[in-house]
Amino acid sequence: MSDPIAPNHTPSAPTRIEVNAERTYDVVVGRHLLGELPGLLGSKVAKVLIIHPESLEATAQGVREDLVEQGYEALLAVIPDAETAKSAQVLEFCWQILGQADFTRSDAIVSIGGGTATDLAGFVAATWLRGISVIHIPTTLLAMVDAAVGGKTGINTAEGKNLVGAFHPPAGVLCDLAALETLPKWDLIAGLAEIIKIGFIADPVILDLVSANAHGFANWPNVSDRLWDVVRDLVERSVAVKARVVSEDLRESSLREILNYGHTFGHALEQVERYAWRHGAAVSVGMVYAAELARLAGRLSDEDVAKHREILTAVGLPITYRGDKWKQLLAAMQRDKKSRGSMLRFVVLDSIGSPGRLEGPDPTLLAAAYAEIARDESAVALG
Repeated sequence: MSDPIAPNHTPSAPTRIEVNAERTYDVVVGRHLLGELPGLLGSKVAKVLIIHPESLEATAQGVREDLVEQGYEALLAVIPDAETAKSAQVLEFCWQILGQADFTRSDAIVSIGGGTATDLAGFVAATWLRGISVIHIPTTLLAMVDAAVGGKTGINTAEGKNLVGAFHPPAGVLCDLAALETLPKWDLIAGLAEIIKIGFIADPVILDLVSANAHGFANWPNVSDRLWDVVRDLVERSVAVKARVVSEDLRESSLREILNYGHTFGHALEQVERYAWRHGAAVSVGMVYAAELARLAGRLSDEDVAKHREILTAVGLPITYRGDKWKQLLAAMQRDKKSRGSMLRFVVLDSIGSPGRLEGPDPTLLAAAYAEIARDESAVALG
């Protein structure tokens, strides 16, 4: 198995994007970034717990060996792949390792993996001794532009996704683009959903870049160096938008809610499907639902709704869902974190780049928007 962190392309100077949220930290985007890790950990850290999925064992072992050579005591915590890692049982397993190894407040956690690894590791760090340092090394496109940045952490329960969590900004994030070279095509496409979301809410240039390069993404991973430059641009633009938003509103009291565009329906879909759908695929359908809801409420034009369908379809993301699950979806949406009491709240667009909120929409409007994305055949998860 090849090491997905080791670069195959000529490295260039990394880009550093500053996030100012309770503490200041950098998101570093580039290649061959593992040399940055000791500097982020600092000289006061003695012990490091590396939390990683089983599929990234070779990468985690390499990071551990490097840290040991640098004088750190480094341990590994192997967690399940995908959403099953974000459970109370896995959380307790990580706590047990920290306790048995006598981790103190001056020690640290490093996550390696996708969004589930960063969400779990961040929550472990937030809760151990009421907060220790965590550094994320995201290995998927989705984690680079979303989960690893901003300090949101959490685990799932039977009642919903990320209902248990904390805000705990990392000490740093290393987005090593070389990790994407071994990323399966459908994981990359799912990650594009979060990038497209950023385009719709804040940076329309992203939509132009994705549309112009849809054919290249369809041929992943056999792509040109030019497309790699596009990928880097997309990651940097997405991280820059998120950095601005979370620097102003870490705890999602107002502005940060716009980052949940497509997520109210998307999270409900994931729950109904018992997390068999990729997160990006669910958010893709969720964005189309939110667009149809805004159109029916008289807030978004037909042309902008069509643009949602066109760009998401162009890269291979789903835009419809089965038509027989409305009751389950509605019940799941009512448990959404943005809800206030019994009132549903949605992030919607008034135009591309101009997000707003729709509070307490009429139930007939909600059902009508669902009818616009519903299909009869059974749902098939992306990939």
